[in-house]
Amino acid sequence: MKPMDLSGIFPPIPTPFVDGKLACDKLADNIAAWNATGLSGYVTFGSNGESVYLSDEEKLEVVKTVVQSAAPGMKIIAGTGCESTWQTIALTNRCARLGAHAALVVTPFYYGGRMNEAALLQHFTTVADQSEIPILIYNVTKFTHISVSVNLVARLSQHPNIIGIKDSNGNVSSLGEMVSRAAEDFSVLVGTAGALFGALTLGCAGGIVALANVAPKACVRICNLLKKGEIEAASKLQIKMLPVNTALTATYGVSGLKAALDMLGYYGGAPRLPLLPATDKEKTEIRDILKTAGLLA
Repeated sequence: MKPMDLSGIFPPIPTPFVDGKLACDKLADNIAAWNATGLSGYVTFGSNGESVYLSDEEKLEVVKTVVQSAAPGMKIIAGTGCESTWQTIALTNRCARLGAHAALVVTPFYYGGRMNEAALLQHFTTVADQSEIPILIYNVTKFTHISVSVNLVARLSQHPNIIGIKDSNGNVSSLGEMVSRAAEDFSVLVGTAGALFGALTLGCAGGIVALANVAPKACVRICNLLKKGEIEAASKLQIKMLPVNTALTATYGVSGLKAALDMLGYYGGAPRLPLLPATDKEKTEIRDILKTAGLLA
């Protein structure tokens, strides 16, 4: 089934709620605005999409909305990873039938002590064998406390239906090793914008980065500058965006990301309980960070 072009920038989009209920109209409005920013596609219900708080039926509604709202040619990647291999396969194929082009499959983590290399190899291989669309491995150790080794990535990259990895650990050295050792038609995507510049210079295809929700044009520009060999300009822009990325990932998380979206003319709204919205103090701090980065007048 390979290859699929996964170059460029993909935002892991937040899921909008109104009074705790899924708000697909708000999602469609956000997609319409992002369509004009140069993004390569969208990732639905990943960590920033509050995946663990959504029912399967809500996830399908999100995929349907994004597929219908995305501009022609944009790739839709659905975050279909579940704790059980069979549940992952079922959700992946339901998303495929709604028009998702690929699936992002997080490492199972509940029985973390048993998720060794053999278990992960079996899980990803079985999902890939039975998935109707290509899959990407999702390595996000800060949430799962599981890490996919470079050796395992190299082995899985040989599977014809495993086309890439989103690695959110931010270790540029590890990303470079993955690029070096993986199959030629396998895409390594950096999962944090803090490492975007370094990852792209080492040969990563692109990024699935939370920053792209609030600064899509800046993230796309970093990619494009590097393609043109304008290293210094790309480096300066990366440095300018670092405080925003830190605020929206490490400091304030999903609540802060949603608050920033509201400030920038998108719909963020409140996260779903038990996550709490950003406080007034946090919103003031986020607003100042956005202003300093030139994202907010």
